[in-house]
Amino acid sequence: MPVTDTGSRETRPGSRRVAILPDAVADQIAAGEVVERPASVVKELVENAVDAGATVVRINLTAGGKTLIEVSDDGSGMGRDDAILALDRHATSKIRAAADLVGVTTFGFRGEALPAIASVSRFALTTSDGRSEGTEVRVTGGRLDHVGPVARQRGTTVAVRALFFNTPARRKFLRSVSSETRSAHNAVATMALSHPDVGFELTVDGRPRLFVPPGQHRRERLAAVWGPDIVDSLIPVDGAAGAFFLEGYIQRPGESKPTGRRTQLLVNGRPFKDPFLIRAAEAGYRAAIHPGDRPSMFLAVRVDPDQVDVNVHPTKLEVRFRDHAGLERVVEDTVRMTLGELVSSTRIGDWRPRVEAAGGQTDFRELFPDAGSAALPGGTTGEDTEATEPARPEAGAAPTRLSQLFLSYIVYESAHGLVFVDQHSAHERILYERVMAQLSGEDAVGQRLLIPLTTELTDEELDVLEDHGDTIARIGYEVEGFGGRTVKIAVVPNPHPRFDPLRCFREMVADLARGRFGGWSNALERFAATFACRAAVKAGEPLDDREMRELLAQLFATALPPHDVHGRSTIVQLPREELERRFGRR
Repeated sequence: MPVTDTGSRETRPGSRRVAILPDAVADQIAAGEVVERPASVVKELVENAVDAGATVVRINLTAGGKTLIEVSDDGSGMGRDDAILALDRHATSKIRAAADLVGVTTFGFRGEALPAIASVSRFALTTSDGRSEGTEVRVTGGRLDHVGPVARQRGTTVAVRALFFNTPARRKFLRSVSSETRSAHNAVATMALSHPDVGFELTVDGRPRLFVPPGQHRRERLAAVWGPDIVDSLIPVDGAAGAFFLEGYIQRPGESKPTGRRTQLLVNGRPFKDPFLIRAAEAGYRAAIHPGDRPSMFLAVRVDPDQVDVNVHPTKLEVRFRDHAGLERVVEDTVRMTLGELVSSTRIGDWRPRVEAAGGQTDFRELFPDAGSAALPGGTTGEDTEATEPARPEAGAAPTRLSQLFLSYIVYESAHGLVFVDQHSAHERILYERVMAQLSGEDAVGQRLLIPLTTELTDEELDVLEDHGDTIARIGYEVEGFGGRTVKIAVVPNPHPRFDPLRCFREMVADLARGRFGGWSNALERFAATFACRAAVKAGEPLDDREMRELLAQLFATALPPHDVHGRSTIVQLPREELERRFGRR
């Protein structure tokens, strides 16, 4: 116990090499598991304040916490006897038996934080339960110095001065003031995100660093902690399966970047770290972001407390789920489903073409009466085209006018302004989803050539052909050796009339050989993305009205129209309000 006189316990004289450690040494070793740096102290004290039912927690730091850490709350507080007992090791009000560890919902429950902190600092505890006078307890390096009455309203204040003053070796390894301040700030920010109902005030060297009032909405709290720019790029997620309920926010695919992301995981309001859940969420983004991008996300899991073990890490940063694989599936499926909601994933309004119809709303598909006829992927060419009657708009409907800009962008009018569609990115999205369907189902129908194509490959490209031969065949290519490094292509896919099968084949195997799409963890997805990129209609190719309409119709039928396989936007809008502002009409 830290609140005792120090000294070695007696052992029998003799040649024994095993001895009982002095209490002071044992306390400092125990402190090493809980108190790693000032941020660890901040975390433990703030968690205690939240457990005590505080509505506002105030944190004051000096020199990054090396000189002073003071945490004050308006929680339940303690009486004199509890205040003294709380500084004994393993003294806790949270559990009484080992069975209580199953389903524990409080942050603290081991009774180690206060005695560990007091053993390596100049420690002062002031508290009151509101029913009697307050109590002040002062401890220096684990030795009790003072217990006495003090005037205080209901709540608790803990002041930790000169952290590690009696363990200079550990103090020497603390980082710079700015680094320790940043770490402590992150600890407070994490608690602020997990408890928007509680207010937090962080002051560093006399200057306000973070202020969030109690009772905020989750999104308001995120904006206050992460900043409005990141929060503006987030969309809500909500899903459930089995024992798990998931809610929170994820970043729009087009906003994700390789660096600067923010992530936060909660289980029943408890912050924790789990790289496997982060990877599961990223898996839900596949084919929506570039493999190197890292989206921000805030995910809160709710599950019965007896389904999660929070007692697996000294500082409770990790937890263990009974069904971790099931939770990973829920996270991945929820993210993928959310991104599939087209309007939610698009930044500005509704990008659907505008149509005026007499007597009601025109079916969206009827805006493209030629869709599926012959022009782009999904149709056939030449003599294979059936003369079927396409769907027609109802009487009085006026299909939107389409234009091609710079031989690269399809432009049309929506209810909110002008919409620009990148023809290459759009076609890439269409082909990717079709190829993924082919790779998981039936083989694509290829077109047999009267005169086979031949091409020479490098050794690396021949290895790719050998490794991916079956996959290449499933998308419509029939390739066989023709002597040396030369191969013969007798059957080719036919995704659109301008398709160059030899060029696509060469670029595809070259990309796979060089690992250009190596960021994809799933080999089939990597292959589909590579083919889609190389086979899609290129920028600079002219499209007639029928081809543009078919491309749009097929794009809008995909699972994720707003983004191509690299995470780039396929659809960009120029709002009507912006046009009117530019022309001085607003």
